[in-house]
Amino acid sequence: MTRRTDTPPTWDERTQLNTFLDYARDTARAKCEGVSPEDARRSPLPDSPLMTLCGLISHLRWVEHWWVHVVFLGQEDGGPLAEATEEDPDPEMRTAVDVPLPQLLAEYEEQSARYRELLADHDLDAKAKRPIRDGRYVDLRWVYLHLIEETSRHNGHLDVVRELLDGRTGV
Repeated sequence: MTRRTDTPPTWDERTQLNTFLDYARDTARAKCEGVSPEDARRSPLPDSPLMTLCGLISHLRWVEHWWVHVVFLGQEDGGPLAEATEEDPDPEMRTAVDVPLPQLLAEYEEQSARYRELLADHDLDAKAKRPIRDGRYVDLRWVYLHLIEETSRHNGHLDVVRELLDGRTGV
């Protein structure tokens, strides 16, 4: 069982941001515990075929990649979001049906640990290397807060999908 806490060991700003982001990440993983491989790929929402546990975990992984690796650090985007189009805005969710959930979860956890280390060397006021859509350069603090919001919002989706799949609630 995934162990998680939203209480930081110290009360400085960075530790609080890291703790809440880790809590949201751990909650996403906990919502996937014990699901069958078939259910992990199944969407219980007929009008949203990409809304699967696999699709949502893949989305979380690649969105975090986008904001940390591409926007903040300014690296090239080698992930599926680079291939997004108006016709196919969520390739990271579509391609996830071919990847086992344990692999998606492991990749997400490994990436989270790597980004935690990478970001530790940057001041929270450091500006991103690339602008957001409106041309502004956000700071690292904004990236943390955005990832907490994004992950928490999708945890709600994971919760609904899981309940519709097998009735599991309360994680």
